[in-house]
Amino acid sequence: MILIQQLRMLQQVIDYVEEHIKDDIDPEYVAKMAGYSPYHFYRVFQKHIGYTLMDYVVKRRLQYALHELVHGKKVIQIAMDYGFETHAGFTKAFKKCFGIPPSLYKIHCPKSLPQKLDLISIHQKNTGGIVMQPMIVKRPPFTVAGKTFEIKMGNVSYTRDAPAIWDQEGLADGSIERMLYKTVAPNKHGEYCINLSPCAAEDKFTYLFAVELDEDTLLPDGLTPLQLPEATYAVFRTPLVEVEKFASAIKGTWNYIVEDWFPQSSYEMDETAYDFEYYDEHCHYWDYEKVYMEIHIPIKERG
Repeated sequence: MILIQQLRMLQQVIDYVEEHIKDDIDPEYVAKMAGYSPYHFYRVFQKHIGYTLMDYVVKRRLQYALHELVHGKKVIQIAMDYGFETHAGFTKAFKKCFGIPPSLYKIHCPKSLPQKLDLISIHQKNTGGIVMQPMIVKRPPFTVAGKTFEIKMGNVSYTRDAPAIWDQEGLADGSIERMLYKTVAPNKHGEYCINLSPCAAEDKFTYLFAVELDEDTLLPDGLTPLQLPEATYAVFRTPLVEVEKFASAIKGTWNYIVEDWFPQSSYEMDETAYDFEYYDEHCHYWDYEKVYMEIHIPIKERG
């Protein structure tokens, strides 16, 4: 009951930020509005949202700024509108949030506004934090190779129902991963987890755990190659979480994509291509205190 009350209080704060996204936001006023001391409010907010209040405000402003950038507004005007004093300050904050400068990101950005956040729904999905807007990326055909597994489950729907794959012999202890890097020796580090089954499959699916197969590499016996066709992908990152929350964050992010993002976006699933999960060094819990992975969804403009 206390948790639900806190989430409802935080939803009021989130809604206030949305309504005043271009205004100065006073953290102490927001804390008072929520009925907490500043110290206690900051702790509650970061625990449930995954960011400090002002980090969240900056990230949310950047998401709205990105929408305006995609629709042709000048960077300097956007920077002024969203409280950044200079073009350079806006670009620095943008690169820190999204990893690349605005000029490059705008050609890979969704055309729709950022989705309105529903904290109760996010809590129920157990994502571990806020899922940011995806990057839209067009990829040429590429080939992977790996081991296939057949998993028996009910109500299989895309890869989001596949966490059971990690219980399979050879994956839980990392032996198949090590074998793939030794025998296939890809130039690029990263593992692909791909559901090969048609969506109509109801009780089982075939799952491919793979790495990229470089041109002219001789494929050892026992491994399955797969060429993924050229496609446009929406690339989502799971929220940064501790490793014990990683599996639930992945499934929660899938649920968010299918149940929240798609219905509010201008895209639909491109059934001619494959969705997949992508794991690189950022999911190495022995190197990072918090981890994340990527979910790549093939998309097309809604008809």
